[in-house]
Amino acid sequence: MPAEGLPWLPKPEMLTDDEMIRLVGIFVGLGVTQIRLTGGEPLLRRSLVDLVARMAALEPRPKIALTTNGVGLERLAMPLAEAGLNRVNVSLDTVDRQEFLALTRRDRLQDVEKGLAAAAEAGLTPVKVNAVAMRGINDHSVADVLQWCLDRGYELRFIEQMPLDAQHEWNSTSMITAEEIHAELAKRFSLTPLPEEARGSAPAERFLVDGGPATVGIIASVTRPFCRACDRTRLTADGQVRNCLFSRRETDLRGAMRAGASDEELAALINGEMWVKAPGHGIGSAGFTQPDRPMSAIGG
Repeated sequence: MPAEGLPWLPKPEMLTDDEMIRLVGIFVGLGVTQIRLTGGEPLLRRSLVDLVARMAALEPRPKIALTTNGVGLERLAMPLAEAGLNRVNVSLDTVDRQEFLALTRRDRLQDVEKGLAAAAEAGLTPVKVNAVAMRGINDHSVADVLQWCLDRGYELRFIEQMPLDAQHEWNSTSMITAEEIHAELAKRFSLTPLPEEARGSAPAERFLVDGGPATVGIIASVTRPFCRACDRTRLTADGQVRNCLFSRRETDLRGAMRAGASDEELAALINGEMWVKAPGHGIGSAGFTQPDRPMSAIGG
């Protein structure tokens, strides 16, 4: 994220709670079984607990997960669990206080630690931690992050840095690859790959750590893409449906809904967007162009 931040989305452009529940209900009716609330930072939405409760009341009842920076999680973990949240992922790239301060521009590592502990206490398990290794910044400490998670019973997932930064400065040569992450972890831990069939459509390649039962995952979005098995789509906060994280097109559900479209018409728009999903994200190909929206505006 740029130091000066990004423009806030004007409130009239954002989906209301009722609009969001209606659209999520249509997705569930089309067969979606899992919902993940992301951001930006979803804990900033004041109605989040009520939204989770309303999503949990949908039929058939979907599983509900949340991706957060964890800063405000200590206060909300139990209310969210009671509302029906099943699981939480916390983005945490380092467990070193000074590195955390340099990366986030906030001295809030202790708050994230409390949030993770509160999530575990609330039963939002398995509590998962998402980390991105960046060359010359935190790549030297990936094994420390894994040990920190193992000591606390959290499941760690390393994710390759993707071309979704707001500055559009991503460069493949500076990216720490899944192979490099694996090699660095293997200096301290024994990593045994789990069978491929155990992965299903999940994005992470998982490894038993020192014989198990603890595992670590590596999401090789760039170097070993899993597009063939991908069964995900994204609904943005302003009501656009995207069939791929790297898509350069969107289908406007908000405009159609506010113009009076029926549930059947909205479902047809969703299906139409899915039918034009590309066979792969195309990173590294000559024609690849980074999406205009950064990750924080798409939903990680």
